[in-house]
This record gives sequence, C-alpha cells and structure tokens, in this order.
Amino acid sequence: MKGIGMKTKTTYICSECGYKSPKWLGKCPGCNSWNTIQETVITEKKTSATRAMSISNGGSVRMPKKIGDVKVGYETRYKTGLQELDRVLGGGIVQGELILVGGDPGIGKSTLLLQICQKAGEERKILYVSGEESEGQIKIRAERLGVTTENLYLVSETDVETVIECINEIKPDIVIIDSIQTMNRQDIASAAGSVPQVREATNAFMHIAKSLGISMFIVGHVTKEGAIAGPRVLEHMVDCVLYFEGDRQLSFRILRAVKNRFGSTNEIGVFEMCDSGLREVENPSMMLLEGRNVDISGSAIVCTMEGSRGVMAEIQALVTPTGFGNPRRMTNGIDVNRVLLLIAVLEKRARMNLSNSDIYVNVAGGLRIDETAVDLGICAAVATSQADIPLPPDMIFIGEVGLGGELRGVSQLEKRINEAAKLGFKSAIVPKQSLRGVKIPDGFAAYGIKTISEMINMLRRK
Repeated sequence: MKGIGMKTKTTYICSECGYKSPKWLGKCPGCNSWNTIQETVITEKKTSATRAMSISNGGSVRMPKKIGDVKVGYETRYKTGLQELDRVLGGGIVQGELILVGGDPGIGKSTLLLQICQKAGEERKILYVSGEESEGQIKIRAERLGVTTENLYLVSETDVETVIECINEIKPDIVIIDSIQTMNRQDIASAAGSVPQVREATNAFMHIAKSLGISMFIVGHVTKEGAIAGPRVLEHMVDCVLYFEGDRQLSFRILRAVKNRFGSTNEIGVFEMCDSGLREVENPSMMLLEGRNVDISGSAIVCTMEGSRGVMAEIQALVTPTGFGNPRRMTNGIDVNRVLLLIAVLEKRARMNLSNSDIYVNVAGGLRIDETAVDLGICAAVATSQADIPLPPDMIFIGEVGLGGELRGVSQLEKRINEAAKLGFKSAIVPKQSLRGVKIPDGFAAYGIKTISEMINMLRRK
C-alpha cells in the first residue's frame, strides 16, 4: 500500500547514459544506442540519500564558500597489504573514497576484497555486505584465504535502508558492497539491478560515505561487452573505477584503474590466482615473457609504459596465404584498426605484398596494449613472419610509426631501455631523435633509425 504523498509514474530510461523519455524509443537520443531504453516505474518521495545529506548538514542548507576559506587537510590513506593494489589506487585507500570494482564473473573481485580485510582489519573496522552469499559462505571463503581478523563484520543483506542502518550502528572505517546489482530500495518500484535501482543505491552509498568519511568498495557486474552493467553515470559518481582483466582459464589477472581522482589512471597491478587466493606478481615482465620461443619468426619484444612501470611484452604475428576471397585480419590485445593502419604502411612504404595474406596479431600473456610506442614491434613481427626469419632473441623494438613510414619519438625511452637491460636484453631499435640525452647502460646497444624501411634492411642484414 502506497504511503501518503507518494506518486508513482512510468518512465523510460536508457541503461547506457541514463536518458529519460516519457515513451519508449528504439534509439536513445542521448547516446545513440539501440534497444537500451527500459520501462521503469518510479515512486517519487524523499530519498534516503536526501535524508542522509540533511543529517550530515545538520538539517540546514549548505551555503557556498570562497575557495580561500576552504580548509584542506592531508589525505588519510589505509594500506591494503597488497602492494600491487596500493600502486593502482595511488598509495592506498583514501578515507571517504568510493571505489567501483568491475570484472567478469569468477575473475577474482570478491577474493581480492576479502583478502585486503586481513591487513586493513589490523587497525580498521570493516563491514562486508553481501547480497549474493550468506554469512556462512563468506566465513568459509575467508578461512580458505587466511582472513582471521576480529575487526571484520559480515552481513547478508540486499535492502539499502537496512545496510545504511548497519553502517550507522557499527560505524566502520571500510565498507564492501558485493554487489551493487543485488541492492534494492523499497521506494523504487523496479527489480534489483535495474537502472534506477543501481543509480539510486549508489547515490545513497556515496552520500553516506562522504558524510561519515567511510571508504567504500562497490562490486559491479559487467555486461557481455565488458562494460559495468547499469547506467554509465555510475562510473561518474564514484571516485575510482578498477577493472579486473584476464582470461578465467589462465591464472594471471591484471587490475587496471580507468578512473582515479586520487592517483594515476595508467598504473596496473598484476596478480596470479592460486589455491590460497590472489598472489602478487612483482615482476610482470618475467610473467609475460615466460614460455617464449626464441627460434620462431613473427615474435617481437616491446616495452610499454604502464604508469611509472615499464612492462616487457611479446608481440606475436602470423602471416599465411589466404584461402578466402578476402584476407582475414584478427588481433588479440591490440586495437585492430591500429594494426590495419600499420599493415597499410608496410605495403605502401616498405613495398611488402600483404594483400593476399591472412594476418593474425596477438599479445602473449593476456595483456591489452593501447600505446603507440609498440608500433615498431608490430611491424617487425609482421615483416619477419612473412619472411619466416626469427628476430634476434635479445633485441627489443620501441617506436611509433607514422603514415609516411617515419619513426616518431616516444616518451620515457631511458626507463624502457633500463627495464630491458635489467631483464638481459642487449639491444634495441628506437627512433633516432629520441636518443638525444638518453644514457645507455653498459653492454647495451641502441640503434637509432628514421624510417620503417631502415629497420627491415637492418633485420635482413642480421
């Protein structure tokens, strides 16, 4: 039975951008997506988020302040006990930070968050809210992971109002919501996981986190396209968005920050899934190069910068005569459009005949690279695969390739070379203009070239 003063109306909301329409539309006018408009019944009344704001403001309206009158204190950070996670977060969990963790089912999101409870629970009070598991199931998983802290509180609940009551009663320092798609608000007449439910639940948790200074982790499910399920506005509301990447069939996981108001968005953390949970991988380059075959053609080593860390990766290319009318172009770990552009440059500027060949390009180890500094490595892998000539096993390739076949300069070349030398590589082919002012380690040779043709001629001589 509806309460007094409550109004119920039907509206249509886009699951991608949150656009509202009074009627159903096939195409969203806000983001131009098809078949994303969903019917939603909304009950209008004062929300718990609004009440939380009123309580935190002392029941009065917050007035604007001059920027000079705003007092700023130092960020209070909590260490998680996992150096890889602390690196991605920018040094630890910031007090009052709202963190969204996304990833495929079974990738390790709940495992990671339960593991950090052991170290953070030494000094901080933690509330773990699960809408998918009972307290007993969480306890069994915690024992398997070695989580024995007494400061960890468990509750299996899906009602947002009840969760907020638990937070006000326990007053934890860190709250973990697993997952936001299971949370439900009674004043919204739609199923859990719908756009209004996810948006309003996150909004309520955001206000309670900011008003009480609670650090909060929110687990978000992902769609089959890899995006976090729910409206895109969800990612704009939080302070940090972390994505778990990797194949569930493989043991290695990559944690990447795609948004971080308190740190860099280029850092990655690398973990290995073991029987006892996630184990940190201190040297990702060794992991990505493990099992490499140095005697085959089409294998080139590149160095990509992930924040302040240089990561060595293997680019594999396979060029074979096509058996179809149109040759196939497939990539894994690299943007296919970038590879198509480089193939066109090789055909035009290096006089290579690739129009009758199927070309497959892969980044070994499950890493995804979007940096243009690996262009030269892709070109070297494709060229040597067609010629069936192995590359020197101790050589790396660094450089961006332009449409004219010229090599463009790259940033942080000295860090990349030092990382390669540390792993035992002896030489590198790099853009000539980038060598100015770069200190080369002893025993390491850096060959500066200007065009892609120079690189191919150099490889033929070797």
